[in-house]
Amino acid sequence: MALYFLSYDLRKDKDYPRLTEELERFGAIKTLKSEWCFRHSDTSAAALRDHFKQYIDNDDGLMVAEVIDWAAYKLEDNPNKL
Repeated sequence: MALYFLSYDLRKDKDYPRLTEELERFGAIKTLKSEWCFRHSDTSAAALRDHFKQYIDNDDGLMVAEVIDWAAYKLEDNPNKL
């Protein structure tokens, strides 16, 4: 299973419980204020982007990246436990 980071920029200080609920359904953990991490198989970053963009507004930003190597400091939660 591949490791993915999903980052977003919800403009105009909006709250998105639907996005959070969908990320939690994926088993994602929140690593930073606007970044989540999860494992998923048989997909691509583009397909995941297309899936999650239905949970944000048209003026918001979203990035999904498959991660092979990473380093971090003072995360809210640790992706190593996934």
